[in-house]
Amino acid sequence: MFSLTVRDHVMIAHSFRGEVFGPAQRLHGATFLVDATFRRPELDADNIVVDIGLATQELKAVLAALNYRNLDDDPDFTGINTSTEFLAKVIADRLADRVAAGRLGAGAHGLTGISVTLHESHVAWASYERSL
Repeated sequence: MFSLTVRDHVMIAHSFRGEVFGPAQRLHGATFLVDATFRRPELDADNIVVDIGLATQELKAVLAALNYRNLDDDPDFTGINTSTEFLAKVIADRLADRVAAGRLGAGAHGLTGISVTLHESHVAWASYERSL
């Protein structure tokens, strides 16, 4: 299996509901380092997994919809705890939609999976992996 990873970051604000979250129940900010990994069993005709420029561009576009936002005010997340794990899935699903729409080029149709990892800090991160 071949993979290609591109990296960016996103800064958000949010709060959580539930005693398990302790002080994070109050509004707080988070800056996540975001890795998006694209997978396929064979390289395309150009011997690449996916166009790295397009992958970078599309990750940036997905993150732009979240960046500098209070997720508590986003109608897509009403009543949802926007945990690191949950946001990894949101980003992966939005990237998958862009692959399906052809935004990562024709060669991306051979992709079989995407994983997204959000690094909260140098000691904690969460990932979500999905098939295409």
